[in-house]
Amino acid sequence: MTNHLSLKIPSSLLALGFALAWSPAGATPAAEPLAGVIDTALATSAKQYGWMLAHLPADAARPLPRTFEHGKLVTIPTRDWTSGFFPGSLWYLFEATGDAQWRASAEKFTALLAPEQHNTKTHDVGFILYCSYGNGLRLTGNPAYRPVLLTGAKSLSTRFNPTVGCIKSWDHGVGQFTFPVIIDNMMNLELMMWAAREDPTGPYRNISLRHADTTILNHFRPDDSTVHVVDYDPATGRVIKRVTHQGTADSSAWARGQAWGLYGYTVMYRETKDPRYLAQAQKIAAFVMNHPRLPADKVPYWDFDDVKIPDAPRDSSAAAIICSALLELRGYVDAATAAGYRAFAEAQLRSLASPAYLAEPGTNGGFILKHATGNHPKNSEIDVPINYGDYYFLEALLRARGVK
Repeated sequence: MTNHLSLKIPSSLLALGFALAWSPAGATPAAEPLAGVIDTALATSAKQYGWMLAHLPADAARPLPRTFEHGKLVTIPTRDWTSGFFPGSLWYLFEATGDAQWRASAEKFTALLAPEQHNTKTHDVGFILYCSYGNGLRLTGNPAYRPVLLTGAKSLSTRFNPTVGCIKSWDHGVGQFTFPVIIDNMMNLELMMWAAREDPTGPYRNISLRHADTTILNHFRPDDSTVHVVDYDPATGRVIKRVTHQGTADSSAWARGQAWGLYGYTVMYRETKDPRYLAQAQKIAAFVMNHPRLPADKVPYWDFDDVKIPDAPRDSSAAAIICSALLELRGYVDAATAAGYRAFAEAQLRSLASPAYLAEPGTNGGFILKHATGNHPKNSEIDVPINYGDYYFLEALLRARGVK
């Protein structure tokens, strides 16, 4: 793969006063003004991704980085559910700096995902396209991005079953599931709600509302934690079972699942102003923020109910998603509640931007955050960087800085 990005930090970062020096190990993150923490983290992120772009192997079949595991960079094809996060992170670096080099790289990797607009085999079209093409359209207004997003939303809508009231998540797992819906699927509604604004005559808004409403009814427990997978009978809409696929147990609170729910209902409130969605987001936030097994640094264990706590792996990606969601959610609530969300998110941001989680330049395969957990039950991607952790960390940095 040809690389056109220089390894030096863009001059626009320097002009913004971004500190490139690595923070001393003995420094106290809380003593530094938040603006300085954000600036340093963004500068380190830019250096990391510049390094990664320079070292990314030329592989047309697997052109996008996903993680760094067992000492090796793991790359993926465009159909992988995480394929939109790397170009999305490049778009965020362009937003942070205004530097044309980042825009060129973002455009290059975004273009690779064009075939996925026709993908009807996955619910993750929203992740794949909205993080990449969606950010590209928002930042550049490129009219060529609009039809790709609309076609992607149309493809996603084919997975909706009106009897169930949900978009089907997986086609795999025959014999294990009938019509599985995972909490992660809430994240794909952002693309659908965008499409509803662009094409009000389409089915997109109705599908989004039905999916969000059905998920409130069936995915949440009395303590406001979320089940990972609800399996439905597609002929009747009856719930067959509630189980986990990536948590420690069917009854456990898988950390990233809580993060997906919090973020998803925050988005749905933004798009609809329906108070039920705001209430659901706040319930999830309270569950996470007040959990007795949340570590002091507010970076959760991969599952709140892992029996090996406090020796269980952390999930920095869940923390990044929660942090970004809270920074948006605070704009929709009263001043006192907003202050609590802001304080919690700031504490998470400081932790993630500290040497405990932020990789030193030239390490970690070029990824930004350390200590994420992908699929613990399958012993896959444990204590590694993951591209979606980087994406939501960059988004949180920008939101905390007031850019997004």
